[in-house]
Amino acid sequence: MREILRRLLTGAVYVILLLSAVFLSTDAFDFLFMTFGLACLYEYKRMIKLPGYHIFIAYLALWWTYIYLINDKILINILMFITISINFILLYYLFSGKEKLFNSLQKFIIGLFYIGGGCIFLTMIPYKDNEFAQFLIMGVFILIWVNDTFAYLVGKSIGRNKLFPSISPKKTIEGAVGGFVFALAASYFLSKYETNISLVQWLILASVIVLTGSLGDLIESKFKRAAGVKDSGAILPGHGGMLDRLDSLVFAAPFAYLTLIIFSHVS
Repeated sequence: MREILRRLLTGAVYVILLLSAVFLSTDAFDFLFMTFGLACLYEYKRMIKLPGYHIFIAYLALWWTYIYLINDKILINILMFITISINFILLYYLFSGKEKLFNSLQKFIIGLFYIGGGCIFLTMIPYKDNEFAQFLIMGVFILIWVNDTFAYLVGKSIGRNKLFPSISPKKTIEGAVGGFVFALAASYFLSKYETNISLVQWLILASVIVLTGSLGDLIESKFKRAAGVKDSGAILPGHGGMLDRLDSLVFAAPFAYLTLIIFSHVS
């Protein structure tokens, strides 16, 4: 019971912090995810034993450049291409039978774009036509939370068939399907509040976020398994590290951003 209460309290503080940042100001939102990115990079660096602190300097330079200085679509698309390409390399790593594939330089590049690029595109998602779409970014958070919550509840209730037992023994196919179905249901209600994208587009966006977010969760699980640790850190009592909380969002962010860009061109 004490563990459940601790998880609930930590989760409530985390959600309140996100809501406050989203609805307080754009600067608060930007600063929060810059800080979250640093925390995730610290956990990643320690988990995979990446030497030095150059990755923090590179991340801050990249983040500051793309959030405050660059507004050129070509340069943003180049960053998106690099970030998504790194994510596909991580998918190869996930489905390969090997646990250690990368040298120090590769670990640096992967961390910079997998986590740094992911946080940058997560920060970019709500900005559209010089406006800050609060309900859009909250919708992205909600879809991830709904998927994670109901994947756990459905999997614990009726889960029988393991999804990826060699990487995450507790995840089940039934749980994954349950999380996806409830995320689609959530997207229906979200379409009533954020009307800049249609119901069909919300359903597509939910599908992209759930699929890529679930893969991102499995990738982080493989990093932890290779490192021989249960959690990426202990900053969130009862929840583990910051990367444990944001692994799905960070991996899904560039794919969600690309999906929204496609929507803006076809609508």
